Amino acid sequence: MVTFVDRVTLHLSAGKGGNGCVSVKREKFKPLAGPDGGNGGHGGDIILVSDPQVTTLLSYHHSPHRSAGNGGFGMGDHRSGAQGEPLELQVPVGTVVKDETGEVLVDMATPGIRFVVAPGGQGGLGNAALANPKRKAPGFALLGTPGWEGDVQLELKTVADVALVGFPSAGKSSLIAAISAARPKIADYPFTTLHPNLGVVQAGDARYTVADVPGLIEGASEGKGLGLEFLRHVERCTALVHVLDCATLEPGRDPISDLDVILAELAAYPVPEGQIPLLERPQLVALNKLDVPEAKELADLVRPELEQRGFRVFDISTVSRDGLRQLTFALGEIVEEHRAALAAAPAPERVVIRPQGTKKDFEIRVEGGTYGNIYRILGDKPVRWVQQTDFQNEEAVGFLADRLEKLGVEDGLFKAGAQAGSTVVIGAGDGIVFDWHPSLGSAAELMTAPRGTDPRLDLNPRRTTSQRRDRYHERMDAKAEARAELESERIAATRGEDEDES
Repeated sequence: MVTFVDRVTLHLSAGKGGNGCVSVKREKFKPLAGPDGGNGGHGGDIILVSDPQVTTLLSYHHSPHRSAGNGGFGMGDHRSGAQGEPLELQVPVGTVVKDETGEVLVDMATPGIRFVVAPGGQGGLGNAALANPKRKAPGFALLGTPGWEGDVQLELKTVADVALVGFPSAGKSSLIAAISAARPKIADYPFTTLHPNLGVVQAGDARYTVADVPGLIEGASEGKGLGLEFLRHVERCTALVHVLDCATLEPGRDPISDLDVILAELAAYPVPEGQIPLLERPQLVALNKLDVPEAKELADLVRPELEQRGFRVFDISTVSRDGLRQLTFALGEIVEEHRAALAAAPAPERVVIRPQGTKKDFEIRVEGGTYGNIYRILGDKPVRWVQQTDFQNEEAVGFLADRLEKLGVEDGLFKAGAQAGSTVVIGAGDGIVFDWHPSLGSAAELMTAPRGTDPRLDLNPRRTTSQRRDRYHERMDAKAEARAELESERIAATRGEDEDES
């Protein structure tokens, strides 16, 4: 049974925005008192919150699909739709959030960080909000836009002051159990520790956390064993303790060779930009299992070489607890010095975001197609406007044409070489495809057509009664002319026969 998870993929679906409402206020003696359709509610966001009380991503491993609430529809009498319920997801401190491509979105290294990982959709405007002096009674409303949908990767990197590193079965779990209240699984076989264990150590006035992480073997930086699972949890530690087994029975192993392998793997692991390389951090060596007589002799042999390399060496035994006090106090001094240095460091410069110059709101790409060029329009505004448009409503389509024309899309299409009848696509992928007709200019101030229609568009092929009547009269007149012509030809032919007889 899985009890610890430090990497998971979340499938997120933010709330959809509610549609705006089309409504006209009707009162006694005021049958048409103006538009009063309310706006749709915004969809709920999905927010990640770093919580120190959460220590694992296990709940997201079992339930990776999460969604926020949808916004409510607008209603008449200027009533707006309800806002979608946001969803807050608590994650452990030290969680790194990445997108599908592996790019880091945010590093939640401190408690209380809030990050909107999936923004909700925007609610559509009702016809009351769309009314203006030129369009006093809109017969349409804007639709709500969909919320963000996609996958994100959560990767937990343990936040601890000290990391215990060493070969499997070197005694790291026994050490953290001896110096703290942590109770990790302890056994006499390799890779007993499959996930990091945290313990809190009190050494005099110093209080710090120690991480016992999965064992390290040669090739760990290339992913062998539990290497990458191990090394990821060492990145954030202030100091390292090399736990060396002085009582190992494996052939070809000794404390010096074990240390060389560990140092090589630490050097090969690249830390994120801005962090101190692992080998440049304070390092101590703990010669473990000295309660075994042979181990004591081996420790006396290797201690001079380790001290010559510059390491501070401690002889310890997790069974008899010899040397643990000296080790914990030495680690406490290192951690306190590091904290004091951080406190004395100048505060990071505040980032001031200044307004940029006018940026282009859209981009036109010319793509080759089977039947000619295709002109693709990309940009947040055009795509969002298309999502908000009800294409069953002629007036809404005309409003979209007005917005695109004011944005400069028509001028851009002209410059790109588009002609009347060219295929235009708005958005990536399939998008919205239509034939471009540059004659659709803004004419909201000239509209006299019924609400919900646009005289510039001929999207409705159904003829009106007057059109059918005119067409009927045209056919009758054409038939009368044809009969008159036949009659004149018959009379002319009769006269010709009479003249021949005479």
